[in-house]
Amino acid sequence: MNTPLEHDYAPGCDLYDRFLGSVLFEPYAIDLASRVADLSEGAVLEMACGTGILTQQLRTRLKPSVALTATDINPGMLDYAQKKLKQLKGINWKQADIADLPFSDASFNVVICQFGLMFVPDKDRAFQEMRRVLVNGGMLAVSVWDRMEVNPWGVAVHTTIETLFPDNPPQFFKAPFSLADADVLRTLLNANGFDQITIQRVSMGCRSNSARSLAIGMIEGAPILAEIQERGGSSGLIVDAVANAFGQLGGDSPFQTTMQAIVVTARAPRRLCGKSERCRST
Repeated sequence: MNTPLEHDYAPGCDLYDRFLGSVLFEPYAIDLASRVADLSEGAVLEMACGTGILTQQLRTRLKPSVALTATDINPGMLDYAQKKLKQLKGINWKQADIADLPFSDASFNVVICQFGLMFVPDKDRAFQEMRRVLVNGGMLAVSVWDRMEVNPWGVAVHTTIETLFPDNPPQFFKAPFSLADADVLRTLLNANGFDQITIQRVSMGCRSNSARSLAIGMIEGAPILAEIQERGGSSGLIVDAVANAFGQLGGDSPFQTTMQAIVVTARAPRRLCGKSERCRST
């Protein structure tokens, strides 16, 4: 089973990492990694590792005795992350689909995912798989973007692109905000047997060296580039328009605004479930 993003990120990995990584993802990676850093032994599975932003935070915070496996469905991103972090020892890299994990039952003490679950078509199956590979009492830690309305950068880029393509606007920037409902998240967790659920909205500052560099990352370092090209659009002109919108929102250099995510932690139930069954709490 493949997500729509399996191949689309590979050409823009460097732009994604350079211009979006420290702005949107690293602050939340530091937060998420700190929530599992006290694990003294066992194994951690990171899903949707992308260019390795959370992976780096995990490996530098976890004890050397804790095994870390970093996965992504996109081979281009996985290869980029592995090369970028080649100096870091103790990371097992593996291509994997969140909704069909290639691991045995009860293989990990922690399963963690930053800003990846929003893109999985079968979210119920993804939560079922995450539970399956967790040991009894294991911890799940995930982050997803909150609503677009509380992420001004998302509003700016999406509305700008809609204006440029009024008849058939690219829809990619709706996807990152598709799990911004705490009730939906709680339902998915409960349905797959998780307990001790916490759901927290976390606001942070969003700062880029320039509005233009952020715009380059958003357009030329993301899958929306393919949608733009399919419509005959010029990425350069769209970068200019998005940079202008960002400048009006938070200044040209530096660019500053706010961002908000939902961070979820939960525990696995006291019953192990197999690959063909849904977990239930005892």
